[in-house]
Formats: sequence, structure tokens, C-alpha cells
Amino acid sequence: MSLNTFGHMFRVTTWGESHGPALGATVDGCPPGVAVNEVMLQHWLDKRRPGQNKNMTQRNEPDAVRILSGVFEGKTTGTSIQLMIENTDQRSRDYGDIANTFRPGHADITYHQKYGHRDYRGGGRSSARETAARVAAGGIARAALDQLIPGVQVEGYMVRMGAMALDRNRFDRDAIDRNDFWLPDAEAAPEWEAYLQKLRKDHNSVGAIIEVTARGVPAGLGAPIYGKLDTDLAAAMMSINAVKGVEIGEGMAAAELMGTDNADEIHMGENGPEYSSNHAGGILGGISTGQEIVVRFAVKPTSSILSPRASIRMDGTPTEVVTKGRHDPCVGIRAVPVGEAMMACVLLDHLLLHRGQTGAMGPVGRIG
Repeated sequence: MSLNTFGHMFRVTTWGESHGPALGATVDGCPPGVAVNEVMLQHWLDKRRPGQNKNMTQRNEPDAVRILSGVFEGKTTGTSIQLMIENTDQRSRDYGDIANTFRPGHADITYHQKYGHRDYRGGGRSSARETAARVAAGGIARAALDQLIPGVQVEGYMVRMGAMALDRNRFDRDAIDRNDFWLPDAEAAPEWEAYLQKLRKDHNSVGAIIEVTARGVPAGLGAPIYGKLDTDLAAAMMSINAVKGVEIGEGMAAAELMGTDNADEIHMGENGPEYSSNHAGGILGGISTGQEIVVRFAVKPTSSILSPRASIRMDGTPTEVVTKGRHDPCVGIRAVPVGEAMMACVLLDHLLLHRGQTGAMGPVGRIG
């Protein structure tokens, strides 16, 4: 019972370890005839790739993806798609000192308690390196979404990093791809960088909050009770390494609102229903409204730090751990493209489920 697969109709199984020869994903359920090639997928992997600047881990992996099956003459065949990414810059020797020691904040101790045997090299299967495979699979999902419902846009960005928070009054979507933090505020990026570099010099790390949005999603995706779109989105984001919290729309802040403030008023527009606000995050009753879908997730500080932390060895004796190696001072930076990939995979999955139940690509119950 090793649960390495997510999705219903569009199913993704990831495999591989941080310091193994390769990792990858098997994608099943992608419709046939979708235009896909390695260059397209590489575009998304390059957004997540380590070693690109001083604000992330200096592990230098090209993350070059290979398509081994399921694509012929540039189009998906409808059969399973096998994606592989080779590991080329492992330094397993950095982890020799912790072979018999549990790193605080890591999954070392729980993997040992569950399986009695673990790959201590970079965390093995629990390493965030696994997310490269998700981003590759997310590239397949994006291509299929673009063909089935053109105009859907999935976009992620950072809204908080420790004490640094996005000023939404200065939100600039065009700035997101122009700084190391996926920050929609170009003027604030240097201040965020100075803050992070001080933490790195202090042998510390910091957490972050990522917001992922999807625009152009039709109304009607999702199903009542156990098949809710927000249920699967929350599970998908929560499955990302180091994520400790997920919000949809207003999220936890909804507890501070009155009903008169929180209920998104509905009006009839020229092209169908329109809403005065979007506190629901584009989902009501587990079903998309046609508004922008808004998901946020919180990523904990990187546990691999050079500051000593108290722990125990496998024999139960006390010890002190200083984690060597190359690690992100804020893993949230590289979590942005991972969150985008998971959003794309869930949206495609629910689009295929909706089509399977109703035979429609968009909403069935027309209004007006």
C-alpha cells in the first residue's frame, strides 16, 4: 500500500528518489491528440530547476525531461505517458553523518517508524526533489487544458516569506516572472532578497505562503460532497513536501467576516452570472462558479539548516544535528511552479470527470 498516485481520470504516479539514478512520472488518462513535446515540458521544469540563483539551493540539476512513451509524432496517443528526469548532481557523501540519526523537522523518523528502513541520502522519497516529476506531469495537463478549454491560465506567486508580505495595493502580474521570488511587486523584490540572504548567513531558513490562481475555468467542475473540486485541490496542495496549511478563497479569514460581507452577491451580466466579489475563491458547494479559482498554501521553513538542533540516533541516544549539503533557505520559492502543476492536474482531472458524467465541456445548466 504505497500510495504514489493521485487523480481519478487523469492519474499521475511519481517514482524515484532524491539521490537515485532518476525520477519521473507515469501519466495515465490524458486524452489522445494533445500536442506535447519535451521542449514544452522543459519550459515548466526550468521554472522549478535548482541552482538558478543565490536564493535557492546550489544543487545544479539540468532537470532534462525525456518522454519515453505515450507520444507519437508530437501528439499523445491516449496510452500511458512515461516521463523521466535523470539525477546528475547528487552528493550522497553529505548525508553520511546522518545515516543513523534523525534530522529534526524531516520525515526521517516517521519513515523509520513506518518502514524500519529508509534512504537517508537527501531524504530519499520524502525529498522535495520528487516534485520535479509533478511539474513534468503538470506540463502534460496544461497542454491538454489548453486544447480542451483554451484560455485557462494557471499562475502562482509568493504572497509572504516570513516577515515579508505582499502589498496587494501594488500587485503587478507582469512582475511575477521578473524576480527570483515570483513576487507580483518588482520594487519589493530587493528587500525580500536582503531579508533572505541575512537568514542564510545566520544559518537559518524561513517559510512562505504561495497563492495559485486559475482564470478562465468554466462553471460546473467538481461534484457534491466527496467529489468537491476544493477537496481535491486542498489534498493536492497538501501533498506537496513541506506544506502545512491550505486555504481556498478567503480561507481562515472567513471566520472574521459577517455573512453580509462574505456572501458573494450575484447579478446577471451580458454573458451570464456575475459576482460582486470572490470570497469563495471561485468554488461553491465544491463546484466551480466560473470565477477565478484562488488557492493558498503555507510552506514551513526548510528543516535542513547549519544551526545545531537536538535529536536522537536510531538507538535512542541523544545527539546534535547540523545538516550539511545544499538546501533552499526558503523552499517556498521553488514551490510556486509545483503548486501551478498540481492546480493544472486537478483541473484537467475534474474536466474529464465532468465530461464523463455530463458529456459537456462547460456548464450544463445554462442561466438566462
